[in-house]
Amino acid sequence: MLVFLGHAGAPMIPAGFGVTVFFFLSGYLITTLLRREAEANGKVSLKLFYLRRVFRILPPFYLVLTFALVLTLLGVLDRQFSTAALVAQALHYSNFYVIEHGWGGLLGGTGVYWSLAVEEHFYLVFPAIYALMIKGQLHGRTQHAVLLGLCALVLAWRSWLAFGQGVTWDRTYIGSDTRFDAMLFGCALAVWGNPVLDFKQADRPNVYELVAAAGGVALLLASFLIRDLAFRVSIRYSLQGIALYPLFFITIRHPHWTVGRFLNLRPVRFVGTLSYSLYLLHQVMLYVTERNVPLPNAAQATLAFALSFVLAVGMWRFVEKPSAKLRARFSAGVA
Repeated sequence: MLVFLGHAGAPMIPAGFGVTVFFFLSGYLITTLLRREAEANGKVSLKLFYLRRVFRILPPFYLVLTFALVLTLLGVLDRQFSTAALVAQALHYSNFYVIEHGWGGLLGGTGVYWSLAVEEHFYLVFPAIYALMIKGQLHGRTQHAVLLGLCALVLAWRSWLAFGQGVTWDRTYIGSDTRFDAMLFGCALAVWGNPVLDFKQADRPNVYELVAAAGGVALLLASFLIRDLAFRVSIRYSLQGIALYPLFFITIRHPHWTVGRFLNLRPVRFVGTLSYSLYLLHQVMLYVTERNVPLPNAAQATLAFALSFVLAVGMWRFVEKPSAKLRARFSAGVA
């Protein structure tokens, strides 16, 4: 929703921060699932991991990309697109294509595919790192230290690019090598001090958790208020990763308290179920309404969300659920 509102032009809503939350959540969720597998079996299966990912990620990914292409060929979206950009999106390197050639060649509304390219690159590497840590019988605290150390290395690399090489904003914002830490922070929360696996749920947070959460909010505000470009392309992402750490912890451990209570409402949970398809579809629908519906911006955005929601429900029912059944059937026999 942060990404949608930001792309729809809502004031004071940074879509880029929504992507950072998306990365953090992805790292936390997937590593929690890997940890459960490791604790149950003593190891993780890379074959099973990638099989699950193929059935989960690729069907909606290619369906929406094809949908945007058809709308473009029909003239519903701007026809100006590059075949090379389309190939880059289909093969999951659109972020580096954009860094080299700019955003102009992309199909209308498919700009968000850069973030999926970052994710695909990350998950080509991270499961093997985690499997090695499990094989080496590293304690969760040691795994946590390793992952935070990798976050520090990414920060150092990003800072060198920003301060030493003077790279553009796009280079550090959408480069895989410069954004891996957003997912690594979530992975670190999963391996040690995990609010689901290492703590019992509680009705209310204690004073230490409240202080940590207040510190997280303060860091987020600082990351938004400091407008210096060098800071924004380097340190800001690390501050946001650190800030999200206590906020995720307190929200997940206390699901019946304030934000957690809202996020666990049935309608909100259903939107969460649709979140991947909504993420893929929302900008396409924003482009469709902006180009074809002569209404005020707020009305266009509302219509775009309604269209995205209806299409996402259809994708969940006819694409994601059948894919989940296939995933379960094929993964049952994978060692």
